[in-house]
Formats: sequence, C-alpha cells, structure tokens
Amino acid sequence: MENSKIERALLSVSDKTGLDKFAKGLVAQNVQLISTGGTCRYLKELGLPVTEISDYTGAPELFDGRVKTLHPKVHGGLLQRRDLPEHQQQAKDNNIPTIDLVCVNLYPFEETIAKDGVTLAEAIEKIDIGGPSMLRSAAKNYASVTVVSDPADYDTVLEEMENHSGSTTLKTREKLAVKVFMRTSGYDTAISNYLGHRAEESTRNNFSLSLPFSQALRYGDNPHQPSVLYGNFDSIFTQLQGKELSYTNVLDLDAAASLIMNFRRPTVAILKHTNPCGVGQDDEDLVEAWKRAYQTDTQAPFGGVIVMNRPMTEALARIVGAIFTDVIIAPDYEPEARAILQKKKNCRIMKIDMEAWKEFCKLPMVRTAPGGIMTMKRDDMAQGLDNLEAKVVTKRVPTADELEAMRFAWRVCKQVHSNAIVFTDKNGTLGIGAGQMSRVDSAKIAVWKAEQAGLTLKGSVIASDGMFPFADGLQTAIDAGATACIQPGGSIRDEEVIAAADAAGIAMVFTGARHFLH
Repeated sequence: MENSKIERALLSVSDKTGLDKFAKGLVAQNVQLISTGGTCRYLKELGLPVTEISDYTGAPELFDGRVKTLHPKVHGGLLQRRDLPEHQQQAKDNNIPTIDLVCVNLYPFEETIAKDGVTLAEAIEKIDIGGPSMLRSAAKNYASVTVVSDPADYDTVLEEMENHSGSTTLKTREKLAVKVFMRTSGYDTAISNYLGHRAEESTRNNFSLSLPFSQALRYGDNPHQPSVLYGNFDSIFTQLQGKELSYTNVLDLDAAASLIMNFRRPTVAILKHTNPCGVGQDDEDLVEAWKRAYQTDTQAPFGGVIVMNRPMTEALARIVGAIFTDVIIAPDYEPEARAILQKKKNCRIMKIDMEAWKEFCKLPMVRTAPGGIMTMKRDDMAQGLDNLEAKVVTKRVPTADELEAMRFAWRVCKQVHSNAIVFTDKNGTLGIGAGQMSRVDSAKIAVWKAEQAGLTLKGSVIASDGMFPFADGLQTAIDAGATACIQPGGSIRDEEVIAAADAAGIAMVFTGARHFLH
C-alpha cells in the first residue's frame, strides 16, 4: 500500500529521548496511543490519553513484565494485511484492530554488559523479547505499518504525517523497516557474542558481526575499487575539514592511533602507508617533539600522516601548515591552530577521542580470509617492558638513558611492519627499516635512512620486532654505532647473537614478547 493512515500507535521504549514531542505530535493528529509499563506511566504524566497494554489486550502483564505484548491482538494488529479480504474478515471475527505505527527501542543490553562487574543474571534480564518481536512484525508488514526504532526518526515521521494526511510514504516505511532489521540483527549479535564468550566452545563454533553503515569512502586502495565503511567510526574520529576519507586514510588513522596511544609524554609521529617514518617526544613542547620526529625523514610528511597525543598548538600548526600533508590527527586543536589549518582545504583534519579509542581496542580485530574471516586480539600496547632491568642477557648492563631509549624504541617498533628495525635515542627516532624479507636488510635500510638524514647512530639504541635469527643484523647495528639493543629473543642462535653483543661491549635485553605486524 502506498499510503496508510495512522490511526493507532503502540509505544514502548526504554530510551524516552524525544518521546514527549513525538507522542504529543501523534495525539495532535488524532492517533490513539497504546503503551506498556513505564512508557504508559510517562505518557499519562504528560497528560496524554493512552491505553495500557493489558487493558487493550484483556490479558495481564505476567512474570515481572516478561510477557506483556506477546498477544494475538498486538501481533495480529501489526501483521494483518490490509489488502486481503480474508485477513480483514479474520481480524473482524477475532476483534483485532489494526496497529498502524510501532515505536519501540530495546532494553539496553549492550550498555548493561559494558558495565564493570555485571552479572549474568543482570544481563539476562536485559534481553528484550517483546520489543524485537513487535519490531519484526511491524517491519515485515511495512507495506502498511510504520515502525520507529530510533528517536532520530521521530521528526521525519511527524513531518510526513503532516504532509500526507496522517500517513507516511512507502519509501520511508521501507527505510525504517530496513533500519529495524539492522538493529535487531545487531542486538542478537551482541547477545550471542556475550553468551558465547562465556562458553569457549560457542565462540569457536560461531562468530557474528552486524554493523551499521557509517559512510561511503572516496575509494579503496585504488580509484577503481569502491569502498564502504561500517560501524561507529564517528564515535572515535571526527573529521573537521578536508577531502572525504578513502580506505587507505582509514587504515592510516588506525595505525596512527595504535602508535600514539603507547606514549605518555607529549609525542608527535609521522606515518606513511601505515608505517612510522619518525617519532619524537618532549617533556613539554610539541614543537620539540615534532623536530625530533621530522629529523628522521624530512620527505615523509609530504602526503603523509601527522599524529600527536596532545592538542595541536598554534606554534606547531604554523610549521605543519606549510607542509603538504594528507591527514593530521590530534585529540583537540587550539582555536588559533584551527584557524591556521583551515587554509589547508584538502588536508583531512581529524579529531580523535582517546577514551573511545581505548574502548574500541577491547574488541577483536577482524580480517577477511578465503571463505570467511579471522579474528585476533588487538596488539594495542607494547608488551615485555615490565622489569626490563631483569631481562638483560649481556655482560654489560644498559645505562638509565639506554633503558629509557629502549622503551621508546620498542613502542615505535611495535607499529613498524615486519621485519622491523628501529634506531633511536631516548627522545626520537634516528633510522627506521620496515617490511623487508630479511632482518639484516631492514637494519641496512635503517642505517641508510639515518645517513641520508645526516644523523649519527653513535650511542643509539636498536629495537627489533622479532628475534635475530643470525648475528648479522645485530652486527650491522653495532657497526653503525648502536650501544644497546632490545629484542624478543627466542632464536636457536641466541647464544651467537649474545656473544656478538658481548664482543662489541653493547647491552642487550630480551623482552620475551614479539610484535610482528603484517
């Protein structure tokens, strides 16, 4: 049916945001209201005429409200087809009037299980049964029934009713129905995943994922590859200006956040193709941190990504504003910095909510695989840095400055693609070698990058994301001037590598943790 005048509406919501205006709008258009429990009391307190669900069905609410809308008069009112005479006759014979609009949002199951210390019993009680049932019945019959599951749609429905003599358009009803099935799918997914995580065998048998549409991306890896982003991206990143995001921009945002969240001091990092090209930190000044990051590779910022863990300052904005960059990320921006960066019309200026990012990191990473997907716990924080002094494997013990530099280098190295070699001092990177087939090649590239930048590696620290399978990679670093090394250890040739370190008089620690990044 193209248009269906709304004469009767059933309202049952846990989130009452905007409900007062919506319900009053319905009453103003002579719609009869039916409601349940707390929603009914709320509407009565507003002075609106409303019929309690038990009075409407003639059946009491049972079992502490677990059963109240599971009744033929409710679902028959929603599911009966208005265009079939036999349906209309059955409705008449059984005294089942039509219900033309359903407004339901579900028990807050997701919010409940997100709370610390929530019990299984508390979670179970927040599994909605009647709500999803009504939503699905109404959505199935969207040809005649308007179904509203999101307060953001209240105004649209009222406006359509005003413009279409009390009815909504078929296009809108279809759109709202799709939204319902997305919501109920996501709701069921949250329940199944929660219960599944409590029983390890269940999580091995099934994994469900349902995410809302977020935005169409500019393109994928290449312009001929369309790309779409799903999920709650906007709850973590806010785009303040610039071109629309592409698939690779989103990957860069992920890599930049994964890196910067590992540092506590004011830190600036420059990335290219998800690899760190330079990272610097300072006790107070972001500009000093920037200088230490920039010195590693002065070409990398051009068309690259700049990220920091402090609000962008005016002083730093004046520097980076003069460079062609693709993306800038900060937790906030000083007003003067925003004014400067607004001149970079095409640069994507992004704001990151760091607390939201931390919550996001609790979720597993998901990646497509032939015939399905793989999941993995996110490698969000550098591992193996606890009690580093006790993990020394060489005759020489590292100095306090070397230990500090080791911790810094290890946090950077975690985000460099394997095989990864990183030279640093305690405040900034000096040379980075990424993604090579052999570790010695990565070491040679890191040395070459430092030479190209005019930086000395004498007295530097080297970090390796994986063990040294031979002493040659470490020897390359020693020859370049490194005096300390941090690596996972675990090679069958560890003794050979340690012997090379001892022969050169350098200090080395084994973290016992590896940070491969593929």
